Amino acid sequence: MNSKLLTVKRFFLILAGAVLMAFNLNTFVRAGALIPGGFTGLTLLIQEICLRYGNIHVPFSIILYVLNAIPAVICFRFIGKKFALYSGMMIIVSGFLTDFMPSMFIDFLQLHDTLLSSVFGGLLNALSISLCLKAGATSGGTDFIAIFISEKYRRDAWNYIFAGNCVILAAAAYLFALDQALYSIIFQFTTTMALSVLYRGYQQRTLLIITERPDEVYAVIRNQTNHGATTFHGFGNYEKADRTMLYSVVSANEVAPLMTAIKNIDSNAFINELKTEHLNGRFHMQPRD
Repeated sequence: MNSKLLTVKRFFLILAGAVLMAFNLNTFVRAGALIPGGFTGLTLLIQEICLRYGNIHVPFSIILYVLNAIPAVICFRFIGKKFALYSGMMIIVSGFLTDFMPSMFIDFLQLHDTLLSSVFGGLLNALSISLCLKAGATSGGTDFIAIFISEKYRRDAWNYIFAGNCVILAAAAYLFALDQALYSIIFQFTTTMALSVLYRGYQQRTLLIITERPDEVYAVIRNQTNHGATTFHGFGNYEKADRTMLYSVVSANEVAPLMTAIKNIDSNAFINELKTEHLNGRFHMQPRD
């Protein structure tokens, strides 16, 4: 895709994601008094504490910007400049709109059923995050920290992020109400499940490809995904003939175009796609710009 068109596409995806996130915070999240995960949830928690115990209204955007400042700088220096800038745009726009979004639809969607707010709020939250991820950015906060730790130190940080979310929910349960924290768990669970369907960039798939043109098929895998493959030689019992199988692990969002390309080379290729639960070893990840 042309670089200018790609830039415009990323810009509008992030803008759409920011608008949806702000809208969701002002409707479903506010209606259910929910605490989302990450820095967004921490921002709402701090905002609520200031209001209840100090009678001070602190703008959502100010708290969000302060919390994200240091992680954003670290991401800019060590992960990717464009990645950090686009993510910063998501944070700035969503924070601003959360404080100043017009209320003509907000009052209409103030649901009185907290369970409905948790489920539909979680779905909308997943949609806004997926738009941001498709643009090659994040919604900031703990994502910055997790990506930095995983890419800099090759360690999985999501367990620490989960622990941090548990602390936020525990604080909300202690300071406000237990049911508020429990409904927030439903919100976060719905977000996670929906996001796994909407965005598959972090998922992997194992492909077992039986083909009569292994060299050409491997060339397609290499050129389209930058992943390698291992060749196995076997014997097909049904036709009593020698067979060649390629074994390769690719990202889930690369599977559909790759299968089309393989079928264009060998229409008789037999392809088995398997979900990869755990992967240990060298696996090419697209670099962040």
